[in-house]
Amino acid sequence: MPWYEVVALLAAGMAAGTINTIVGSGTLITFPTLLFFGFPPLVANVSNTIGLVAGGLTGIHGYRAELVGQGRTLRRLVPASLLGSVTGAILLLKLPESAFDAVVPVLIAAALLLVLFGPRLQAWAAARHPDHDSLGRRLVMTVGIFAAGVYGGYFGAAQGILLVGIMSVLITISLQRINGLKNVLGTVVNAVAAAVFMLVAWERINWSVAALIAAGALAGGYVGARVGRRLSPVLLRGLIVVIGVLAIAKMTV
Repeated sequence: MPWYEVVALLAAGMAAGTINTIVGSGTLITFPTLLFFGFPPLVANVSNTIGLVAGGLTGIHGYRAELVGQGRTLRRLVPASLLGSVTGAILLLKLPESAFDAVVPVLIAAALLLVLFGPRLQAWAAARHPDHDSLGRRLVMTVGIFAAGVYGGYFGAAQGILLVGIMSVLITISLQRINGLKNVLGTVVNAVAAAVFMLVAWERINWSVAALIAAGALAGGYVGARVGRRLSPVLLRGLIVVIGVLAIAKMTV
């Protein structure tokens, strides 16, 4: 692998790790970079998923303060992410990549609307259903997190935006605490999908690519946590929307 390719993959991994921790959609940097250098799409997708796990770990560590007191929520949602990720990873290996091309931009657009109008929807729901932890709300949340896990295991770009959008409506906590949950759930999805790929698609993994992206993402997750935790809710929400719109444009061009 030439030196300039090594530098490019390290830089892409760092940028992806940073963006994933703050918002999500880091795959929209690393995946096109790998395609540009001639890696087959499936190899690029699988290797990228494995590499980005490292950035998720440093992102979780950086948001550890926002995770205090959220153990009960995580215990309820992590199994949904896990099962969704396994489902999505299997679909990736069985279905053509074009299968989700039409629905992915729609999902991201819907998530952006949830992020934008989440506070108003929260207030509306609270006024009519004061029980913030009702069985119905928990069920809807679990199904939504499972669906996001399926998408994340399949491709993963903008998975974080989907997670933030779903939780913005259904959980009455700050956006930064939601971001902490998003980092955990997104990392679970990537890690489980990576494990599935290592078990059933070892020959599809380019370990040099995975290692370079992991090294960059490890640093990026740390940077992302330091930057993201300082953003105001309005600025963070705006950043999510901008990146989400760019993601839709990238996928539909």
